[in-house]
Amino acid sequence: MMKQNINLKSLLLLLFVIGSMSGCATVKGIGEDVEAAGEAVQEAAES
Repeated sequence: MMKQNINLKSLLLLLFVIGSMSGCATVKGIGEDVEAAGEAVQEAAES
């Protein structure tokens, strides 16, 4: 069960990153998306 939970979080994170990357058109936007993805990884690791 734990491994499936981690795989689901990984999949959701990947979808979030892909969606974020497709929506950014500037260097500032990319930086914000990378920061948001990093925060999501941290939150997933803490839970």
